[in-house]
Amino acid sequence: MARLPDVELLGVRLDNLSADDVVDHVASALAAGRGGCIVTPNVDIVRRAARDPQLRQLLHGADLSLPDGMPLVWASRLRRSPLQGRLAMSELIYPLARSASRLGHRLFLLGDTDQVARGAAAALAGATPGLHVVGTHSPPFGFDRDPKGLGPVVAALEAAHPDLVVCAFGFPRQEQLMAALQPRFPASWFVAAGATLSMAAGRTPPAPPWMRRLGLEWAHRLRLEPRRLFRRYIVDDVPFALRLLAQSAAEGWLASGAGGLGPHRS
Repeated sequence: MARLPDVELLGVRLDNLSADDVVDHVASALAAGRGGCIVTPNVDIVRRAARDPQLRQLLHGADLSLPDGMPLVWASRLRRSPLQGRLAMSELIYPLARSASRLGHRLFLLGDTDQVARGAAAALAGATPGLHVVGTHSPPFGFDRDPKGLGPVVAALEAAHPDLVVCAFGFPRQEQLMAALQPRFPASWFVAAGATLSMAAGRTPPAPPWMRRLGLEWAHRLRLEPRRLFRRYIVDDVPFALRLLAQSAAEGWLASGAGGLGPHRS
């Protein structure tokens, strides 16, 4: 895979890939017996990681870091280092499932509720003939704070022998869990999924295409869950996104030679 240079936004690395690139990379790695981790930073994750070195390090430890949200794509364009596009796992899960079906890879769904995970498994299998979903597991709330909580998760994965493990716990819990599990299963790929299983199961309706194109997924989610998401989106994320875009524009202006005045000289 010929790769374009990575893009860095406020210390968070983003791989400059297309959806086909991601699918091909995962398939090639699995064919070679190598696993890995995929994270999908959005504006909220970049905001939190920008001020927390431990969260940045958690993201940097992933094999692939994919931009989930148009504001990150716009920021990269303003910096004159454009990303190829938005790569949300809620959409990328389908080409990954088709590739898994074609190549005989085994899929495991980890997280959310039992009902959602089973619904997502049925929906993905129905949309992807031949897909082998080898299991689901929904640990109890707080399992990851219990020293013994990881045991049942490891046992479920050992019994299933999955190639792809979709982890749906939200940031940063799913990333922390993936970092703990991947060394135990070095030939498996772990994918940070957020609300992907809920969307696949039909429990959380996805934003319409026009809202995704305009970077308004957050407004769609806010309409669905106003009490839970108002502070995160309106108080924290929208002002941060505006600052990110302004800073990226300034960086792009400087990178272009101070607006056409030539390179800066000290």
